[in-house]
Amino acid sequence: MKKIKPVIALIFIMALYSCSTVPLTGRKQLSLVGDAEVNQSAAASYKQLLSDPKTKVINTGTDAQRVKRIGNNLAVAIESYLKQNGYGDQYNFQWEFNLIQSSEVNAWCMPGGKVAVYSGLLPVANTDAYLAVVMGHEIGHAIARHSAERISKQMVVEGVGTGVGVATNTKSAGTQTVINQLYGVGGQLLLLKYSRDQESEADRLGLTFMAMAGYDPHNAITFWQRMSAQNKGEAPPELLSTHPADATRIANIQNLIPEAMKYYKK
Repeated sequence: MKKIKPVIALIFIMALYSCSTVPLTGRKQLSLVGDAEVNQSAAASYKQLLSDPKTKVINTGTDAQRVKRIGNNLAVAIESYLKQNGYGDQYNFQWEFNLIQSSEVNAWCMPGGKVAVYSGLLPVANTDAYLAVVMGHEIGHAIARHSAERISKQMVVEGVGTGVGVATNTKSAGTQTVINQLYGVGGQLLLLKYSRDQESEADRLGLTFMAMAGYDPHNAITFWQRMSAQNKGEAPPELLSTHPADATRIANIQNLIPEAMKYYKK
């Protein structure tokens, strides 16, 4: 029995610390790392990226101004919502919005509100509403503390993996190898599932945030259809992807729009 105590201990830790709540969705989440630590690390990484000679930050021009304007509109709306709903003391974001020259069709938001939009995204997100869809989604990841949650889940997966090894060390080497291999595959698929769940949650948050900031959530359907056309059939199977399949995402967004429209302010 002593050999399985690490597994039991990890389960206990999960139950003990699964008390953080995601704003708006109300989902309980595992959080084994502090916001201050994660945000500090993210801020340092963001600063390092922007100062890297290989990174070309676009500071002037219409596109750069548009990224900052839409980002600030979202930030003001989000902070107002958080404050009004009792989350104000839990977030201390130092917002930054930068446009980076890159052919990648991408954008992201680090913990603490550090946002980057790649210029390759702009031809697809060629309206303010489309860009608000993407930025709202990426900010949704940060508001939901998805990075800290992924770190926490990885810690648990690795810890339980160690526990499995200890619990089976009396088995033959062949049996241990099979169990460890099965656990490795299972653990990886589990983390991918968590990632897809996070994407869907970020969609939900993003739709609401863009609505709060005055952008019609209905634009999300057209935007993701445009993004789907960019994939050209190269997306991996949904089971092995960190993102939902395009059709799944669009259908999910259609179901979420009525909720988001309750917050829409023209």
